[in-house]
Amino acid sequence: MHIAPHDNQNRPIVDVDDAHVPLVYFNIVRLRAGEHFDYRVPGYETCVVPATGTVTVETMGETFAAIGNRGVDVWDGEPEGVYVPSGSGARITALTETEVFIAGAKFAETLRPFAVRAAEIDRVQYGSDDTKTHRKIKHILGAAYHDRVGRLLVSELFTVGAGGWSGFPSHKHDTDRLPEETRHDECYNFRFRPDYGSGLQMLQRVDNQPGDAYHIMNRSTVLIDNGYHPCCVLPGYEMYYFTILGGLSQRSLKQHFQPTHAAQLHTIPGIMDMVAKFK
Repeated sequence: MHIAPHDNQNRPIVDVDDAHVPLVYFNIVRLRAGEHFDYRVPGYETCVVPATGTVTVETMGETFAAIGNRGVDVWDGEPEGVYVPSGSGARITALTETEVFIAGAKFAETLRPFAVRAAEIDRVQYGSDDTKTHRKIKHILGAAYHDRVGRLLVSELFTVGAGGWSGFPSHKHDTDRLPEETRHDECYNFRFRPDYGSGLQMLQRVDNQPGDAYHIMNRSTVLIDNGYHPCCVLPGYEMYYFTILGGLSQRSLKQHFQPTHAAQLHTIPGIMDMVAKFK
């Protein structure tokens, strides 16, 4: 499902128990310097990630100051975030004008909050210019925090260079059938540089059968409920997407690669390193 760019007025873009992706939650909050935003999402653990600007996050009696250091856009610096345990109230206070992502996943237990600073981001780069798949992933809540988080995975993905494909070889994760595959609902929010760039999100429900395709633009949100889901950006433009994954029965993501294209796992450099980071 594609949700077109719009002013959500600080209200959830993907609310709790969404009809398409009930395991994840997503909000974008825009604040001017000095403003604050209070929230609580019962039954969902969340992560506060400034897209731009700097904030202080208070939750469970702890204060995490000066989170975020990016200026004009998501390419301008490294990401940072704060993990907010399931059902816990949080206050976000803007130290500068800011745009904040709030990512969430359904999880019943209440853990402990913590901050992820720029130096602690888990990075992986894979693909190649020759295969038009050159990508960089910055894991905010990735494998390094596997024992401190319930079901939530949060990452940022960037194209390296302009144009090309992402999420290829095509994979899906819509069915719990371990050890081959896990059910993880997924949500993307896209950005392009320059911001009038655009791309395509495919969603092929069945191998070798026609699927759906969405024209994605700057600030598009896409919900991945089932099917194989590669995406691409037009030549001459860079693409970023904020990625939220929420598991049904476990945190570690087990992808099932599309049989038709699975042989290309051996043609794209570093692809298995990328797979290993989604734990």
